[in-house]
Amino acid sequence: MKTFSLNKGLAGLWYPFIFGFYLFCTPALARNTLFFSVSQQQTQVHGIVTDGTLPLPGVSISVKNQKKAVATDFDGKFTITVSSHDILIFTYIGFKTIEIPVAGRLVINVQMKEDATSLQEVKINAGYYSVKESERTGSIAKITSKDIETQPVTNVLATMQGRMAGVNITQNTGVPGGNFDIKIRGQNSIRVDGNAPLYLIDGVPYASETIGYNQTSTIYPSPTSPLNSINPDTIESIEILKDADATAIYGSRGANGVVLITTKKGKAGKTTFTVTASTGAGTVTKFMKLMNTEQYLAMRREAFKNDGIPYNSWDYDVNGTWDQNRYTDWQKELIGGTASITDLQAAISGGSEKTQFLISGNYHTQSSVFPGDFIYKKGGSQFNLNHRSEDNKFRVTFSAGYNSQNNDQPAFDFTYDARSLPPNAPALYDSNGELNWENGTWDNPLRNLNAEFESKTNDLIANSVLSYEISSGLLIKSNFGYTDLSTVETRTAPSSVYNPAYNISSANSSLYLNNTDRSSWIIEPQISWTKELGLGKLDLLAGSTFQNQTTTRLFQSGTGYSSNSLIYNLASAKYINVLLNDETIYKYQAFFGRINYSFDKRYIINLTGRRDGSSRFGPGNQFATFGAVGVAWLFSNENFLKNSSWISFGKLRSSYGTTGSDQIGDYQFLNTYTTTGINYGGNVGLEPTRLYNADFGWETNKKLEAALELGFFHDKIFTTASWYQNKSSNQLVGVPLPGTTGFTVIQSNLNAEVQNRGLELTLRTNNFSNANFSWTTSFNLTFAKNKLLSFPGLESSPYSQKYRLDKPLNIELVYEYKGVNSQTGLYEFEDINKDGKITFPEDRQKAVDLNPKYYGGLQNQLRYKNWNLDFLFQFVKQKNRINPMGFAGQMSNQPVSKTDRWQAVGDIPAYQLYTTGNNNESVTADYLYDRSDASITDASFIRLKNISLSYLLPMHSNVVQCKIMLQSQNLLTFTKYKDGDPEFTSSGFLPPLKVITAGVLLTF
Repeated sequence: MKTFSLNKGLAGLWYPFIFGFYLFCTPALARNTLFFSVSQQQTQVHGIVTDGTLPLPGVSISVKNQKKAVATDFDGKFTITVSSHDILIFTYIGFKTIEIPVAGRLVINVQMKEDATSLQEVKINAGYYSVKESERTGSIAKITSKDIETQPVTNVLATMQGRMAGVNITQNTGVPGGNFDIKIRGQNSIRVDGNAPLYLIDGVPYASETIGYNQTSTIYPSPTSPLNSINPDTIESIEILKDADATAIYGSRGANGVVLITTKKGKAGKTTFTVTASTGAGTVTKFMKLMNTEQYLAMRREAFKNDGIPYNSWDYDVNGTWDQNRYTDWQKELIGGTASITDLQAAISGGSEKTQFLISGNYHTQSSVFPGDFIYKKGGSQFNLNHRSEDNKFRVTFSAGYNSQNNDQPAFDFTYDARSLPPNAPALYDSNGELNWENGTWDNPLRNLNAEFESKTNDLIANSVLSYEISSGLLIKSNFGYTDLSTVETRTAPSSVYNPAYNISSANSSLYLNNTDRSSWIIEPQISWTKELGLGKLDLLAGSTFQNQTTTRLFQSGTGYSSNSLIYNLASAKYINVLLNDETIYKYQAFFGRINYSFDKRYIINLTGRRDGSSRFGPGNQFATFGAVGVAWLFSNENFLKNSSWISFGKLRSSYGTTGSDQIGDYQFLNTYTTTGINYGGNVGLEPTRLYNADFGWETNKKLEAALELGFFHDKIFTTASWYQNKSSNQLVGVPLPGTTGFTVIQSNLNAEVQNRGLELTLRTNNFSNANFSWTTSFNLTFAKNKLLSFPGLESSPYSQKYRLDKPLNIELVYEYKGVNSQTGLYEFEDINKDGKITFPEDRQKAVDLNPKYYGGLQNQLRYKNWNLDFLFQFVKQKNRINPMGFAGQMSNQPVSKTDRWQAVGDIPAYQLYTTGNNNESVTADYLYDRSDASITDASFIRLKNISLSYLLPMHSNVVQCKIMLQSQNLLTFTKYKDGDPEFTSSGFLPPLKVITAGVLLTF
């Protein structure tokens, strides 16, 4: 029998291709050929399963005491061959299981009822294994495609904002293709770039290291990220692993959390076509309140009066050269446009009980709020095929996704110009429609439209999982994955950005070019065994990882062209420089294991461990061991609570363990050299780029957690409270060196310890539910504190003016602001060392915490008949910097709040006197003001992050379904922050956009 099963299992390698094509051509077979009559007494029974209003696809229908089973299709329909005395069992996640006797009937229609308690039986993806929600010992947060589909976003991190406790996500820019920052339970590493989580897509590691170059991606605050390549429309679920129990099995890569992305898979049932089309618009969420022309000119005139100087010939705004009555709202002119958004998705899926398939494609475009014809394009496709053998022992899953981005943007963000240009500055175009240079009196901001940033990125992710059940409970499995990413970025700096009167020719034009390629493969063989032992259950897992990643980078520049028409042709440049050309190979090897034992569904212990090897460390330090223990007590299964009428679920869980980090880049332990690029005597020389240090080792993060989970009244009210403490030590940083060494830093372990401690609260309530109306609420709240516990020799180290013991890492050391001196009209600051003057660093010692004090989200989902309403409020309690605008009185616009300034002796205003820059004391005071606690203000906000309204049209035909959707992102923001968008942390860059889209979903 074993030999016969194995042969059928191997045959499954080619079954999917033949069987999938067969099903695609004859969809009817997908539901009619699953089972065959074995006796004349058996008949076919069919019917429809609904929730009282809508059909339920994917409901499992099995025959009691038999292995026979089918599933409902997209229309909730099913067909199954049974005997008249059989009993059908209907099961579906979130609904109560129903048993119905056939009793000779040929048609059985079923209405299922929701069961909140059964949600505890939902399987949670924990990476190498899955676990029931009720039995997990670790901290795992999850969102599904239902949460993602309501959001008009293109970045995977945007889908999670405000929806998960302990996960803080901030958008860096509103320019399409821009980045997001994510921190899972705070900042563990002193290195800013050492806090990224591990990303896995269908089990395949996806490197999140930047693929951009700071000389090409100047439109963004930071170089471009590969995460933009991930298409949210293809995602079935996202799980975030947070504590040691959940992350230790990932060892060195789990210190900052793990993001598990599972893509959509084919489902059994009739072949279904789905088409979604939407269009919308995006605008800036909030502008700064700036001075109008009257206020601005009054400021300028007063500044000259205060300084006691006449107007200069170059003071065009105030000396009469420019129109004194002209007013332009430059924010509306330069960043106040409307971005046009279109989105198209199509998918086909279906299959039989043994083989399922999914093919999908998508295309997205978004224009810019900037002037000009700029556009971001993103498209891709996904393929999935699942198959299992006739004896259900062999299974194979194959998934592949290909995404392409084409981004055309201006080389520079217009936000700074939009906020600083005088309101009476000249018109952008002259009477002939050409750029207006106003006789050389200003630099027209639209000159930068001629400098462009272009990016093309292609990304392939493929994986396959093969498994075979050797015997009952004993399973061997192997995961194979491959990724290939390539990006080409260019930035032009043509001579046409200058005033033609300057006669600057194309000989001064430049091109910057970035070619980055990254590919990786991974193989993970595994074996697992599950065994029931009396009242207990034992799960064992062992496996290994073999991974290789290769990255090549080529950064070049070219200067000096005969014509700007040739600027993209690097060979046409007179001077070509290779700024960087390297290839790095990262090799990783590990062995991991898990032992899980549960007794009587009450007591659970989970042991995980991993032995890691990384090529990023020197000999003797390449391997390290990480592990964790998690325990749980399901006290609701104890006899004294089993029959409780109000407590339906109760669990105490705790975990402790260690994870690590090797996020330091490659070859840091070696003496490395690069070419000088200088030809001497016919030879190009070499120069050292790094000092040798083979002794640094792994960064370690010790994680501790305790949590309580409670469900009341059949889990209609479900709440969790989690306390955690993470301590990260042996910090991997670049220790600064004196310039006399010829190097700025040397990679080393710093004997510093960082602590993250917090409390996470979640609440889910099923407020109302019947056939016509349902209402559920989800709430999450996180209190987090970050602290530098120890740093030997901090006072004498190069970090002495960056960090403080017992303070967060994300602090600003600032001067203490006292107010405006009523006699001099200048800002005043506390003289800490009492030496009679304000100096650095002696007086810049006050630490201000810029970490959020707390953050969270409140989501409501309502359904009334065919209507669905889903909305999410995100809230953050935080401080942020005001937008630095320079001293008031210079030839630059200012916030309208600065009209409250000092004018005469005895005044006690908010701001000091105006100056053109001729008053050195005033300029110095303003410099200190921008580096004082006065420049940090309350930036807390409540934002209607997402709202989605949909209506399922009543159709006379059961073949076609049509849903109309209206969605919005960042629709409303409530804040006291006056300098634009409160979420934003990078001044001079475009804030996030408010997006509204309308669309239609067709299913047939």
